[in-house]
Amino acid sequence: MDEWVRNAASEIARHAERELEALVAVSSPSGDVHGAEECASVCAALLPAEADVERLACSSPGHAPDLLATLRGSGSRRIVLLGHVDTVVAHAHHKPLRRDGRRLLGSGAVDMKGGVVLALGALRALAERRADFAEATLLLVCDEEWRAAPFAHAERFAGWDACLCFEAGELTPHGDEGVVVRRKAAGTIRIHARGRSAHSGSAPDRGRNALLALAEAAQAVAARHAPDGPDHLTAVPTVLHAGEAFNVVPGRGELSCDLRADSDAAILGVLETLPRELDGVVLEPELVRLWPGMSSEEATAPLLARAGAALGRPVVGVRRGGASDASHFAPLIPLTVDGLGPRGGKAHNPGEFVHADSLATRAEVALAVIDAALAPLSRSGAR
Repeated sequence: MDEWVRNAASEIARHAERELEALVAVSSPSGDVHGAEECASVCAALLPAEADVERLACSSPGHAPDLLATLRGSGSRRIVLLGHVDTVVAHAHHKPLRRDGRRLLGSGAVDMKGGVVLALGALRALAERRADFAEATLLLVCDEEWRAAPFAHAERFAGWDACLCFEAGELTPHGDEGVVVRRKAAGTIRIHARGRSAHSGSAPDRGRNALLALAEAAQAVAARHAPDGPDHLTAVPTVLHAGEAFNVVPGRGELSCDLRADSDAAILGVLETLPRELDGVVLEPELVRLWPGMSSEEATAPLLARAGAALGRPVVGVRRGGASDASHFAPLIPLTVDGLGPRGGKAHNPGEFVHADSLATRAEVALAVIDAALAPLSRSGAR
């Protein structure tokens, strides 16, 4: 293993569990300004002293500003490290970090405060080799989980040399270190229903039932679910609201559906085929979110080969269905790699956890990929 990778990873691992405990202690559901500000304060305290800190307007209105920390050096390479501090866990269900054997359990531990801790440690490690880059930047956003607005920051980094995102890591079925180089496009369809209310006992047939129409629309979306098909499309109705009283025909309602596919076109195809009227109920489908897919396999293959050499064990590109902000950067930065965070499981669930041992091993992976991204200078003897 490369000496810098080994030593810097050991230093990150020495602090990582306590830093993760501090970050998970903050309840930060997406959209909560106070929680995001608390997370920003914790992260700022863990940044290298040499970093310049900015607060950028968040992509989502009404959110706290995002955090940008930049190290400037004397080299030529420019790399951006990427993460988010928001979770999907409401304050009432928040759980601080606790150890259960070899697992560290807590809200947002794996998605993705564990990755944020490794990214902060990586930036501290980079402070020691500023001859190898012109800029090394860490961007932490506070709206990744529920963002519907366009992403505001990708153009700022267009043409940079590498984007490295710290969502959760994994092992391949063969036990190799996996990093994410392909993700599906992600879309959210929302369907508004306008029917007619009526008394459900004395005049039910005068009503136009928005709930039943939305239930039929949900079935239409679910019928397009084809994860083994050519587009690997998943189409899942997720939220339904209709009705205000138990004895009134629902006159209005709303359905949300989550879709993932290899291409944007497959998601748009579902939207186009949805009915606009059912049994006198007007249906108004709209696409409220569309994130691009990510396909970095070919561009990152040499990078991952160099990373494996620095690590002393293979680093393998894998695909993942979940969405990530890395997908917004991939069209502008060909060397985009995701999944550099620690390993764990049960993201978005009460039992969410990080494998404690992986804080060290995945720090090694992340630093090896960073070392590979700096290779044009570091291999020429500048370090």
